[in-house]
Amino acid sequence: MLVLIVFFKLNAFLALIITSLALGIAEGMPITEVVGSIQTGIGSTLGFLSLILGFGAMLGKLVADSGGAQRIAERLIRSFGKKNIQWATMLTGFVVGIPMFYSVGFVVLVPLVFTVAMATRLPLIYVGLPMLASLSVAHGYLPPHPGPTAIALIYNADLGITLLYGFVIAVPAILLGGLLFSKTLTNIRPNPPESMFGIPVLSEEEMPGFGISIFTGLLPVFLIALAAIMGMVLPEGSWLLATFSLIGDPVIALLLSVLVAIYTLGIKRNKGMREIMESIEKSVGGIAMILLIIGGAGAFKEVLVDSGVGDYISELMKDIAISPLILVWGIAAIIRVSLGSATVAGLTTAGIALPIIGTSDVSPELMVLATGAGSLMFSHVNDGGFWMFKEYFGLSIRDTMRSWSIMETIVSVVGLIGVLVLDVFI
Repeated sequence: MLVLIVFFKLNAFLALIITSLALGIAEGMPITEVVGSIQTGIGSTLGFLSLILGFGAMLGKLVADSGGAQRIAERLIRSFGKKNIQWATMLTGFVVGIPMFYSVGFVVLVPLVFTVAMATRLPLIYVGLPMLASLSVAHGYLPPHPGPTAIALIYNADLGITLLYGFVIAVPAILLGGLLFSKTLTNIRPNPPESMFGIPVLSEEEMPGFGISIFTGLLPVFLIALAAIMGMVLPEGSWLLATFSLIGDPVIALLLSVLVAIYTLGIKRNKGMREIMESIEKSVGGIAMILLIIGGAGAFKEVLVDSGVGDYISELMKDIAISPLILVWGIAAIIRVSLGSATVAGLTTAGIALPIIGTSDVSPELMVLATGAGSLMFSHVNDGGFWMFKEYFGLSIRDTMRSWSIMETIVSVVGLIGVLVLDVFI
């Protein structure tokens, strides 16, 4: 799979399917059984995730198109002031990054970084890196983002608990990788394209209010986390627990949030239903390839299991001295450095590491976070995020590696340390 993607530049979905076919045949499975495993893996993976990722994309698009993300950013930056501008951009990236896919959040927020840097006369990297570190951590650690959500499904981890643990680990990762590290980069001089300055933004009247923007954007997180907390404190079988479990189910929570957003960020803002639905349709079109790649990873996982490779891996790992958390982090990190895509790295690792879950008593939720942390390791020239940062900020490859690549490495390593610390107490 690595050869197909790295050397032959094949699309990750095609590489996953070809590798799955080759693996099944090499293990002696009849070709019809291999194809059946691939179909089963794709279906079982996407049956649940297509709803979550679809609703998540719709919510993120509505928040972005309405100006909700801009409102959140401007209010936080104004409230924190110039002295604490990094805290403002860091918090903005985290809040906006939860409902939005990484690339969408990047494109929406980076123009605001330029505006703030010009207004405050502060260095671009100083202002922008904390925000982008927050976006990256949300992308790698937290449901409903594609990677962590799909990994949680493969590991059979609870999404609500994963989200709660992810918040705990995300805080030190963002503080170290974004806030503190950016202070050491004063000698880097960005040279962004002139077109990035003076980008038009929505006027005060065109944006929704701050309260409704942040409520709508974070509603699914609140519902999922609330259900997880209630599951810990309410007795089994109570009607109240059943109610919270229903509204906190990721699919229902996101569906409710999209419906709320259609009203609060659409109808209430005097937008017609046709305009709102066009925005939603465009959002779903943007995740088609992500869904295919996740489906391909599900196929790879299924062939690993059906061919017996999963049992073989399990047998190999049962007496290994290294912690499963370190192991999955290391596998994901190697694949990330080799391939570039955090989503592919995390999902491929989950397929390989699934048998380990049954041979250890480690928390599957922590396994999700360890895998997600590894998938962020050292982004470089084979990662689209690397080039987005380089081109928007006008940096050399050397300076992009000194800033962006090292920042990604820090949040990855801190994530692993956080997982290991949590493992002591859970």
